[in-house]
Amino acid sequence: MRILFALPGLHRYNRGAEIAFIAIATAIAKAGNCVSLIGSGQAHTHQQPYRFLHAGSVSREHFERFPSLPPLRNEFAYEELTFVPGLLRRYRPEDYDVTLTCGYPFTNWVLRRPVLRGSRPRHVFVTENGDWPALSCKAEYRFFGCDGLVCTNPDFYERNKSRWRCRLIPNGVDCDRFQLGPAQRQAFGPPADRFVVLMVSALVPNKQVEAGIEAVSRIPGAHLVVAGDGPLRHAVDTLAARLLPDRFTRLVVAPERMPDLYRSADVFLHLCKDESFGNVFLEAMACGLPIVGHDSDRVRWIVGNDEFLVDSDGSAAISHQIERARDIGPSRRAQRVVKAAAFSWTKIVGMYLKFLEEVVNTPEKASSAE
Repeated sequence: MRILFALPGLHRYNRGAEIAFIAIATAIAKAGNCVSLIGSGQAHTHQQPYRFLHAGSVSREHFERFPSLPPLRNEFAYEELTFVPGLLRRYRPEDYDVTLTCGYPFTNWVLRRPVLRGSRPRHVFVTENGDWPALSCKAEYRFFGCDGLVCTNPDFYERNKSRWRCRLIPNGVDCDRFQLGPAQRQAFGPPADRFVVLMVSALVPNKQVEAGIEAVSRIPGAHLVVAGDGPLRHAVDTLAARLLPDRFTRLVVAPERMPDLYRSADVFLHLCKDESFGNVFLEAMACGLPIVGHDSDRVRWIVGNDEFLVDSDGSAAISHQIERARDIGPSRRAQRVVKAAAFSWTKIVGMYLKFLEEVVNTPEKASSAE
């Protein structure tokens, strides 16, 4: 198959959707398919199995203070709008059998635009950033369309399966990189003798990083490390300076160093309530870390029933679960590695290939719904 992944942040940002798309594209290309990526970053200096095409955009950080209005609801939508001219120049529909994105509205609209000659390639939308485009019929969402919908969790699948051709396919983890190993705290800043809690998160409101700061501040001697950046960086740093003096480190870590960061922590904390799929849970589990997270069916589907889940609205309850998590033994860390292996990219990519082949080979009239 000739497959295109398009997203403004590709090769520019190392966050959930971008990491997932690159991992999927790499494995699909290695399986013998012709894979292209269009993003606003630059081609990597090391050899990659797919073709990368640069389409410039204005960085999302530039739009953090811009007003929210349909369809420009946040800095990501503004960034995506500036991505459109470059995408239009780079995108040649006749070169592909199927296209994929998780960007809506503008990237989805460009990839589904009418073509003058021949037929438009099939389009698959991936719910990395939510399923609202596929679910809602209001405002700009009423113009959504796809030939296949990848649902990254069971909730999305159940509420979309009657309308779209859907497949439940979670995100995955590279178990060859994320695995048990020695801590390397000297490379990241926290003291070697401290109890270290790690959060890996964009600094945006729904990630509840500030709630994590409050919870860790209740634990004497605990040190919080936050790996991430975003619009709330000043608020997060200010609150941490007040509640966690000399017990807080915030940094931005290159992807190749992330396994070492996870292995340098004692407990992993992630409090988001509405995430489509928490890649970070899998990365932490693959490195053996106990998980403290928001208690929901979606999170339990990923991490199982033996983690330290809690109503993330209660700071004292979060602190209690963090202290419980610090006491687990080595055998239970090994069990987490086994759980994470069930989500290895090797297995996930096989699911993607099967679904893409189905979408491409299904007659057009039957391709939009089951």
